[in-house]
Amino acid sequence: MKAVGKRLVALCFIIIGLAFQPAQASPVGADTVMRDWYRLILELVRHTPTYSPPVASRAFAYLGVTAYEALAAGDTTMTSLAGQLNGLTPVPRREAGLAYDEAVVMQAALSSAAREFFGNTGPTGQRALKRMTEKLSSEVSVGLAPDLVARSQAYGESITAHILAWSLDDGGAKVENMGFPLEFALGSNKDSWVPTSLINQQQMPLLPQWGENRPFALQTGNACPLPAPPVYSEDKDSDFYKEAMEVYEAVNSVTDEQRAIARFWSDDPMLSPTPPGHWIVIALKVLDEQEAGAAEHADLLARLGISLADAFIGCWHSKFEYDLLRPVTYIKRVIDPKWEPILITPPFPEYPSGHSTQSGAAATVLTAFFGENFAFTDNTHEKDKLPNRSFKSFWDAAEEAGISRLYGGIHFRAAIDRGLDQGRCIGEKAVALRTRG
Repeated sequence: MKAVGKRLVALCFIIIGLAFQPAQASPVGADTVMRDWYRLILELVRHTPTYSPPVASRAFAYLGVTAYEALAAGDTTMTSLAGQLNGLTPVPRREAGLAYDEAVVMQAALSSAAREFFGNTGPTGQRALKRMTEKLSSEVSVGLAPDLVARSQAYGESITAHILAWSLDDGGAKVENMGFPLEFALGSNKDSWVPTSLINQQQMPLLPQWGENRPFALQTGNACPLPAPPVYSEDKDSDFYKEAMEVYEAVNSVTDEQRAIARFWSDDPMLSPTPPGHWIVIALKVLDEQEAGAAEHADLLARLGISLADAFIGCWHSKFEYDLLRPVTYIKRVIDPKWEPILITPPFPEYPSGHSTQSGAAATVLTAFFGENFAFTDNTHEKDKLPNRSFKSFWDAAEEAGISRLYGGIHFRAAIDRGLDQGRCIGEKAVALRTRG
């Protein structure tokens, strides 16, 4: 009996000891950390003045690669993007034989990356960054041994440092004067872009050098070239005139549904998460509904961010190659001097449509992940009191995003159709990346 009693006492001590042992893994998953950070980042994009669509796309790419590399370093089934993306060298390795917690690594990586990429956000954004860092750092560390937490945090920060160093020489790291050059030689041909804004700063085009930036998966900014737009003509039988008349008549006879489509996809800077952010919102919603794990989150958000960033590089390369005037300029010159579009005309050349290019890229990546006929509902603008819109597929949404610019009066049809084609080509490069061993 005494022996039995001793064994029971010993067992009790073992049980009590185990109860106070540090947990082996964070109670919060790395996928949750990614979703929480991305939701905040979307708000920061909305409220940070320098975050025009191209700048936002660049941030989404680097954040996506940061999250992916942070997770891939501890997952033998995932393949690093080093050597696949232009200029990206292998990230630091984890120390052999030591444990790391994936959620803590992810939190440290995205926290430090977000602080770097949004260092110029306002006081409200800075407070939000601080709160999110403190909240998630606390949540992911619950029950973990202090040395495990410290080691994992240091490793996550080392990933971010590596990615940030890579980002500094891509051509887009420094944006001054909100992206508008102080000097720029405007074209002098009849079809050349003409400033359409009354704002003094916007008498120069936005980020004219962006198409020369180092791409991610594209070999160069011109890796998915476009045919020239229709030849400028004021002849009523010409293709150019007919395209202008299509825009003119579409705006003059716009239906309530078409106006709603134009507003839904407008995604103006400072009033929305920008056009690339719109597709990030869609991706996060679908990932959540599909109960995707951390690897799926990291894979999709990396590919999608890369495709969006490359889309803006490729699109901007074409815009400044062809330097085409906007519909409002032509229509007022040739058809009706009192005509006005529904949407505000953006301050840069027309061809191709940026909305179309980036939407084609996004649809290509999302279709590769979820299939050709994946129906979904887009709730991007719920907080803006715009009704949700439902689509039969990602390409259904991309095509609506493209045509929205014609309904809004700011793009010709050729820019829309060929922009979608260019986006598909760019998206295919992101789809081709190897992420599984």
